Amino acid sequence: MNENKQAAGAPSTRPVFNSGDLIVGVIGCGVMGRGIAQIAALAGTQVKLVDSRAGAAQAARQELIVTFSKLVEKGRLTQAAADAAEQCLHDCNQLPDLADAHMIVEAIVEDLTAKKTLFHQLESIISPTAILATNTSSLSVTAIAAGLQFPQRVAGFHFFNPVPLMKIVEAIGGFLTDPTIVDYLIALGTHWGHATVRAKDTPGFIVNHAGRGYGTEGLRILAENTTDIPTLDQILRDCAGFKLGPCELMDLTGLDVSHPVMESIYQQYYEEPRFRPQGLTRQMLTAGVIGKKVGQGFYQYDNAGKKISVDSAKQSSLLPSSIWISPADKATSAEVRTLITQLAIQVGVAIENEDSPSATALCIVTPLGEDASTCCASQALDASRTVAIESLFDLSKRRVVMTTPATTAAYRAMACGLLSADGAAVSVIHDSAGLVAQRVVVHIINIASDIAQQAIASPADIDRAVKLGLGYPHGPLAWGDVVGVKTVLTILDNLLKQTGDPRYRASPWLKRRALLGLSLHHEEA
Repeated sequence: MNENKQAAGAPSTRPVFNSGDLIVGVIGCGVMGRGIAQIAALAGTQVKLVDSRAGAAQAARQELIVTFSKLVEKGRLTQAAADAAEQCLHDCNQLPDLADAHMIVEAIVEDLTAKKTLFHQLESIISPTAILATNTSSLSVTAIAAGLQFPQRVAGFHFFNPVPLMKIVEAIGGFLTDPTIVDYLIALGTHWGHATVRAKDTPGFIVNHAGRGYGTEGLRILAENTTDIPTLDQILRDCAGFKLGPCELMDLTGLDVSHPVMESIYQQYYEEPRFRPQGLTRQMLTAGVIGKKVGQGFYQYDNAGKKISVDSAKQSSLLPSSIWISPADKATSAEVRTLITQLAIQVGVAIENEDSPSATALCIVTPLGEDASTCCASQALDASRTVAIESLFDLSKRRVVMTTPATTAAYRAMACGLLSADGAAVSVIHDSAGLVAQRVVVHIINIASDIAQQAIASPADIDRAVKLGLGYPHGPLAWGDVVGVKTVLTILDNLLKQTGDPRYRASPWLKRRALLGLSLHHEEA
């Protein structure tokens, strides 16, 4: 492969990197292009703005100058720094104005033909040593470079929107990319103030690849009618610690953006089950119900763009006469048992400690990757008075009660009354292998483990990219260590057994480390 990378005629020198000397052409003056130009100019890079739309480059420069002024007013930038950045911005009228650029960053439409055509045009304009960087989020860098005179100088430089706030950029080498190009982009991204991670040229790179687990598993839960949209989002915010629920996030991004990415990555991975989309978002996209930008998506929004709140169900005050917590669920944390015991004592509910429950006790199970019905069958419990609760995640704000198909309304209400006795919210869901938070979080961890298995990126870069790019509470591999790698494997194995769906098969990276008691960050010597 190294011989292929060093094809005859490849440029052998890199552009200068000294502050003030580097000239970068930014093509595409939309929000993404302006954001890239902003951080580059603030770092002292000479930026030439070009756009195919008449007057767009000039307008972008003026918008950036206004942005610098606002940053000065807010005390986030000195006037001297703003003036210096303004002097680094140059609007251009046409591609030939980029002839002296050391590097090009294209941020045009996410279309393979358009990007290939642009780079072909640039080859006759720029120096043979200039870098061609694409900000593509989901297209193959190798495919964009194919057919160029010097494919070795083409690399991915994928920023996230809004660029000045999202302090992460992926540097991606295509199959023929000179590795020193990627090294250079990593140094440049750091110089521009961003954490820069190295990634292989694979569908979704790191962040969009790792992010498939959140939305697709949330949608799968909805497709199974395990719960409704608001409850799904509430559980994943309050229990798992995500900033937004998956439906809230898709509404914010817009299904015109997120659904095509889901389909693209699924298809590029030859219909890998882990990335399988669901029909709901295709229907919503077809109907034009794409999210906040049009006032309706998974939620409805008022004219000011504020989500119209959904009334929450009233909490129950009914209590059981006694409770019995299954001793079979040995993985149940002491914290959960302590909480339930304290609540029972607080409201005067008896706690049964026998091996089997009395004839009227509320039976509580805490499954890992199993559903409540399976727990009832395997433990010979009365399903009409049995509920499962989530035991792995934060219980301070919200508790999750999962019923069996046979659980009576009265026992469901008793469970809610007990678990809400200290004022915490309670969400009730239908029977599901893995509840909600377990399913979503282990799916994310499993996908990240497979990214590490494929050596798409290092474990440290995977976690850093996902935390900065997606804002998850933990990097996914670190999260696996927090939950417990063996526990994650148990949940995945039970999900696979219960559903038969290969989307839940454990990554070899995860399985081997679980068997050996190693961290998911452990790399082979």
